[in-house]
Amino acid sequence: MSSSLFAHWSRKTVAGAIGNTLEWYDYAIYGYFATIIAKQFFPSGDPTAALIATFGVFAAGFLMRPFGGLVIGHIADKLGRKLALTLSVAMMAIPTTLIAFLPTYEQIGLAAPLLLTFLRLVQGLSVGGEYTGSVTYLVENGPQDRRGLSGSFGLVGANAGILLGSAAGAIVTAVVPDTDVGSWGWRVPFLFGLVLGVAGIYFRSHLEEAEVEWSDPHEGAELDEKGEPEFPIVDAVRHHWRSMLHVVGVNVLNGVGFYIAFVYLTTFIVDFDDVKEGTALDINTIVIAFLIVLVPFFGALSDRFGRKPVMLAGAAGMILFSYPLFVLLASKSFGLILLGQLGFAVLMGCFTGPLPTTMTEQFPRHVRVTAYSVAFNIPLALFGGTAPMVVTYLISLSGTHMAPAFYAMAAAVIAFATLLTMRESKDRPLPR
Repeated sequence: MSSSLFAHWSRKTVAGAIGNTLEWYDYAIYGYFATIIAKQFFPSGDPTAALIATFGVFAAGFLMRPFGGLVIGHIADKLGRKLALTLSVAMMAIPTTLIAFLPTYEQIGLAAPLLLTFLRLVQGLSVGGEYTGSVTYLVENGPQDRRGLSGSFGLVGANAGILLGSAAGAIVTAVVPDTDVGSWGWRVPFLFGLVLGVAGIYFRSHLEEAEVEWSDPHEGAELDEKGEPEFPIVDAVRHHWRSMLHVVGVNVLNGVGFYIAFVYLTTFIVDFDDVKEGTALDINTIVIAFLIVLVPFFGALSDRFGRKPVMLAGAAGMILFSYPLFVLLASKSFGLILLGQLGFAVLMGCFTGPLPTTMTEQFPRHVRVTAYSVAFNIPLALFGGTAPMVVTYLISLSGTHMAPAFYAMAAAVIAFATLLTMRESKDRPLPR
């Protein structure tokens, strides 16, 4: 690739990935400060119940994602990727900033958690098409012999957001006294989301889209004046439902594994290892930095050896090693805790590196963002956003802190079985 082509591809990559950075930055800092948010916005009589409620609000945003995927996906498929992606990043930035100014339960009572929930719902609606739309853009506009690498940068952007969130949390907890972190310090990282939002809008407003031939719609589809399907979701469900089910099945592990390993574990380490929040955030920062390198490595590996072999290896590793890794995580030793979380980074990097491209390759262009977004967000809503809440409840119900390992293993079994039913897509042209 020449230097000019590389520079052009780099600009597209930044523009495509930056929205994911903002999205996951917000979700990361919400997860990292979950214990503090629980005390600020919910009655403090039962700390466990307050924490579950806090993660419940986290999950509520995810329940809006399938609807957001339907709306943003429709805009992307009918009016273009640029408009959809600019809209989604703008809608994400506003609620993130407003959370920094929300009054607490002590100040306004029940209105506090209701306002928090409303903002999370708006965010869920906006990001329903953000990740899938940006990945689709990257795969469509990148070098076609490096689709695995191109698509992986959507996830790199997401991981960069988690890293920024972790770093922001670590800085706040290191600089601000503990009492002030609980009263106002936790708000600072949410306020910084405005900077990412402005940058995202700027880059997205300068997006360029590749000129491609659109696929012929299926017989019987309702067409608009351009000869394209009037409602992409209808065409997708009628004619691409098997591919949509594949996306649902595979992303059960994406949701459960990712949110346990890189959002919930910070809370787990604090609660069960008696590790200070700052130390837990330091560990997570190291691990996410490592993951940022792993994801494009495995994405590029799938361009050479195929999507399925790489992803099957990652899913099998989650089945075999989730329990041993949680033993390390519960060891109360800094080195072993770090090793355990690094282990999850390797396994999830292997599984998720080729995943964005693999999912994009399942659908023709005229329904691609809609079908991918809706199918992707269903398991993320049911299993991803609820994962911190579910494992917190499972630990309380079972009395064992190893419950998250079994939940991750079950999700990996579903993903592994689904992958076995899918065709290899590496050498097939991107469906038009």
